[in-house]
Amino acid sequence: MFKFIVRRILWLVLVLFVVSLITFTLMHLVPGGPWDREKQLAPQVVDALNKRYGLDKPLYEQFGNFLWGVVQGDLGVSYSFQGRGVTEILLKGLPRTAILGILAFILAQAVGIPFGMAAALKQNSTTDYASVIFSTIFASIPGFVLGILLMILFSVALHWLPTGGWGSPLQLIMPVICLAALPAAQSARITRASTLEVMRQDYVRTARSKGLPENVVRVRHIFRNSLIPVVTVAGPELANLITGSFIIENLFSIPGVGRLFVQGVFARDYGLIMGGVLFYAFAIAILNLVVDVLYAAIDPRIRFD
Repeated sequence: MFKFIVRRILWLVLVLFVVSLITFTLMHLVPGGPWDREKQLAPQVVDALNKRYGLDKPLYEQFGNFLWGVVQGDLGVSYSFQGRGVTEILLKGLPRTAILGILAFILAQAVGIPFGMAAALKQNSTTDYASVIFSTIFASIPGFVLGILLMILFSVALHWLPTGGWGSPLQLIMPVICLAALPAAQSARITRASTLEVMRQDYVRTARSKGLPENVVRVRHIFRNSLIPVVTVAGPELANLITGSFIIENLFSIPGVGRLFVQGVFARDYGLIMGGVLFYAFAIAILNLVVDVLYAAIDPRIRFD
């Protein structure tokens, strides 16, 4: 296990390097720059800003300086936030995004897994049909459409919830529901399919033939073994939610990582774009590693060389 984790960490370094190189290249291929404004700046001002932030140097040197800063834990400075450090900006928005993402993840799994399990255990029943309808509807509705519908209903019509912002528990309800809708639908579908497959396995029939109580069979043999596909999907889902939903955070005016990244893209803020992409790639890689380690805890048959 230890050797496996070390290998994955070494691969993580390579992945982050490749992601950085691709992002840096594409970012500089796009027309325009961080100093483009509705009212054009004087050429002398642009030259001074480029010199101040090192943008007058060759691209390979700029990329090398960025990598050296990353090694030292410095993601550079932001051009659109008055020269503040990118690390500082992301860390300020991360707690809000993390709270929102973790709550959405908990809600999605709390709804999706039991719903999918109940549908499989009662196949072709009303519960099963309700699960299929639920999964189809919420897997098909885009998050921003669901968010607008919730705003119209709970904010405009009923005046129960605020339309956006941050600071009150009531402001979390609608964005959490919007973020949790698609993962909940996916978890319900995957749990249902995985549970049905496990229920047909020989070891489940053997356990029942031995006279084990049905609750023991369901918990020890069915539920545990059906979790592996769910955990596989849950890792990337959690990473997506924690690193920020760009659309939902903008829709509900939540000052999280996702909204900051969108602002950086529109402002062509090279530092914020690079920092946001690296943060997202790092979160995905780490959570995938956690998922792989959890496999061995869920299924003792799985071993890592």
